[in-house]
Amino acid sequence: MKFIASSLAAVMAKLSSYTPPGVVMGLAAVFLGSTTTTGSGNEKKTVVVNRSWIQEFVGTLLMIGLTFSPGKWWGTSSTLSNWVCHAVGVVAADYIGGGPHVNPAVSVSMFALGKCDYTEMYVRIMGSMVAGLLAFPFFYFVSAASGVTSLGGPEYNLQDEEDDGVAGFLNEFFATFLLMVAIYALNFELHFGEWHYWIKQTLTAVVIRYLIVVFPLSGPAINPMLGTSWAVFAENDSANVGVHFPADPEHYIVYWAGPVLGGLAATFLYAIYIGGTFFGYKVPVGPIKQVAPTPNNKAEGKKD
Repeated sequence: MKFIASSLAAVMAKLSSYTPPGVVMGLAAVFLGSTTTTGSGNEKKTVVVNRSWIQEFVGTLLMIGLTFSPGKWWGTSSTLSNWVCHAVGVVAADYIGGGPHVNPAVSVSMFALGKCDYTEMYVRIMGSMVAGLLAFPFFYFVSAASGVTSLGGPEYNLQDEEDDGVAGFLNEFFATFLLMVAIYALNFELHFGEWHYWIKQTLTAVVIRYLIVVFPLSGPAINPMLGTSWAVFAENDSANVGVHFPADPEHYIVYWAGPVLGGLAATFLYAIYIGGTFFGYKVPVGPIKQVAPTPNNKAEGKKD
């Protein structure tokens, strides 16, 4: 048993030396939630790949490749062509990936709203993080091999020793807040008929691009995965795999606390609007949203 444990530790150490930090542990989440229930009601343990993890991994790889390349690999002729290529990338990554979150702040917000459970949230975050950590080194080698411009990423540079990252935090907070408002409106409130998916996803792409232009201070990332994945790659030799996560606390204030809290602020307001729950607790006020009368509601009104 000791031999097996030591051998496994040696393999893990070897793998870690060739991969960005966190990838090996993130891969382990692909098997979470593998319990299935048989027809008789008995639980049967089966080892299966978690579909949500795969969605996030594939969607994130596509999202980075297709939305960071406009203006560098294609869509270079004009601002309009850049925006169009970016929008096509956003829609394609979501459609091919099967509707992934590709954003830990979105996953946390959906968990807070009750749209997914804790395990799904965690699995989605891990799938996205693994893809992000691998994507930037991968696309660096692709660009180097093909002779095209390397992809960039979101960065917030501290102005001086007194800069505590608050400006970057606020930039990410409000950008993510507005992104989540758009996501809730386009996905849960507005309906565009038979073309709903294509219209709402295109509008989502336009919102994302607009936020990138309006909130440039921290990149912006509007996504903790992008902020940290790029930092891991950029802080180390760009020709090699990153070996450590950012050590400065300001990075996590800007790229994790900012987007997550911004998303949660929008989620709390949306929970009030629909009269929903926030982390499983009924919000104290609301709903503000007017519910269309149903036949049952009309009958109850007549009885009163």
